[in-house]
Amino acid sequence: MKKFDHKGNLELVSELNARLKVCIKWFQKRDESHVEEEGKLQIALDASEKKCTETEAEIKNKEETFSATISELRQDNACLQERLAKEESEKLDAIACHRKENEARIALEALQASLTKDLEKAQQDILAANQRAASVDDMYKRLQEYNLSLQQYNSKLHAELEVARESLKRVEKEKSTIVENHSTLRGRYSSLQDQLNLARTAQDEALNQKDTLANEVKCLRGELQQYKESSGESCAKLEYHMEKTKSLEETCSSQREQICLLEHQLAAANEKLKMSDLSSIETRTEFEKQKRTVRELQERLAETENQLVEGEKLRKKLHNTILELKGNIRVFCRVRPVLPDDGAGSEPPVISYPTSTEALGRGIDVIQSAGQKYPFTFDKVFNHDASQQEVFVEISQLVQSALDGYKVCIFAYGQTGSGKTYTMMGRPEAPEQKGLIPRSLEQIFQTSQSLMAQGWKYKMQASMLEIYNETIRDLLSTNKSSSTENGAPGKQYTIKHDANGNTHVTDLTIVDVCRIEEISSLLRQAAQSRSVGKTQMNEQSSRSHFVFTLRISGVNEGTEQQVQGVLNLIDLAGSERLSRSGATGDRLKETQAINRSLSCLSDVIFSLAKKEDHVPFRNSKLTYLLQPCLGGDSKTLMFVNISPDPSSVGESLCSLRFAARVNACEIGIPRRQMLAQIPARPADSRLSYG
Repeated sequence: MKKFDHKGNLELVSELNARLKVCIKWFQKRDESHVEEEGKLQIALDASEKKCTETEAEIKNKEETFSATISELRQDNACLQERLAKEESEKLDAIACHRKENEARIALEALQASLTKDLEKAQQDILAANQRAASVDDMYKRLQEYNLSLQQYNSKLHAELEVARESLKRVEKEKSTIVENHSTLRGRYSSLQDQLNLARTAQDEALNQKDTLANEVKCLRGELQQYKESSGESCAKLEYHMEKTKSLEETCSSQREQICLLEHQLAAANEKLKMSDLSSIETRTEFEKQKRTVRELQERLAETENQLVEGEKLRKKLHNTILELKGNIRVFCRVRPVLPDDGAGSEPPVISYPTSTEALGRGIDVIQSAGQKYPFTFDKVFNHDASQQEVFVEISQLVQSALDGYKVCIFAYGQTGSGKTYTMMGRPEAPEQKGLIPRSLEQIFQTSQSLMAQGWKYKMQASMLEIYNETIRDLLSTNKSSSTENGAPGKQYTIKHDANGNTHVTDLTIVDVCRIEEISSLLRQAAQSRSVGKTQMNEQSSRSHFVFTLRISGVNEGTEQQVQGVLNLIDLAGSERLSRSGATGDRLKETQAINRSLSCLSDVIFSLAKKEDHVPFRNSKLTYLLQPCLGGDSKTLMFVNISPDPSSVGESLCSLRFAARVNACEIGIPRRQMLAQIPARPADSRLSYG
């Protein structure tokens, strides 16, 4: 029955048909969406193809650019290959030069050996040169007197030249005035000559007219005699001609008077012209005479200036020879006066001075409590009565060497309270108590000013530093952070030496100075910044090495000479044993650093004296800073300062023994025989205070 259920089948078919229609609509919608999507994809494809075409064109352009770059790089590579080949050839040349230098070095070593033999021979010759040193001193004094007389003669010639120039100017003014008057008179003479010619012409015409009229008068008188009974018209004509003749005669007489006057004026003008010519000749003669005088004075002045230049060269040479004979390292000793706080009381003095001729002014004896005497001899000994001026006179020649272009170092050594700072600085506010530093600077500025007349121009640069606990501090720095505070290091300074032997400290303040007042201001500023501390030896003890440096550059425009000098003035820190100073804490570290640096200084001096291959300059900042001043043609002077206090006799002996060892050293150019025997206590002569 179900098989023939058409109604049910029809409903099923209808339902299937309806579902089929729904599916067909769905497929139609999907087909439409596919068509839209296909259109969008076609548009995107077209855009992608266009973009691809543009990208291909851009890639082609970049390929062309890269090809050009590659060609350039290939060219650069070829150039680099050529440079590499050239550098390799230069390297081979350098290797050959190095080989030649090694051969030259071997030859130089052989030459050095021969020079060493010559040096030994020269040392023997120096002994004979010492005997000539006195005569050289006398010659130097005579040259100084001759130099002074030349300067006076030069100033006299300058004065005479100024007078001659003034008279020459006055003569030139008179000459110009006379020339103007001469030209005026010539113009007036020519005008008078023209007037005279015109007057003579007029006179000639008047005379001719007069002769004509006289002839006419004669004719008229004849006619008058012939025609006495002429008409009234003829009488009137006669009277007219008579009046005309009379007026012409008056005109002729006036012109004759004018001609006489003009002749007198012309004669006077000729006289004036003649006088003017004579005056001009005399003026020209006087001018030529003054010109010859000026030329002679200029020649004499040039000759005198040449003599001054030659005399200055000879003075520098003899001055340096004298200082070298005296010694490139010299030692002076100074004993400070007894102070109320020394507590000498009734105790006998511990310092005495020998009175023998050989040791007078150069010897000093130290007497211990047991009565034992220790004699010492130095280049110069200043007792407690010596003034600051007397001390400075002995070092003024060294200061002059700095102005002559040498490196000069003067330093004060000794225990705390022995007068080092007073010797170096003194009391600048009191003229009689100024120390070596202000007096040296005054001499340098005064001498440089006097040398300006000889064509010298100088440039001065000053710097001041201290070495505190092996750390450099710039005493002229306005930046407080650059200094050390409470032992903590601030800004670091590095010491460097260039190929010319000059010393430079990086970032150190260097000030150009032109006057002594500027230096005084800088010294006051440095004194306020310096490190001091209290010890058992002194209430205000310098706990650092103070180094004042003045760089001097001089140029002579006339002779084209140049000099480069350096003046180092150093106030060393107090040297004393730890047990003596009573230092603890920071003071203990300071004392240890001071003694260590002073011990390094002694090691350097003794290594130089022994001509050792290695000199330990770098062991301390002080010795490394002073390296160019210790050797060669540099000049070094050490002041050993001594206290007369009986309680300081041990420190005094230690300082004197060290100074005696320095005094016996031969550094740089050999100078002389040893002036003093070193006391026989080598164990105590070392700088060991710990």
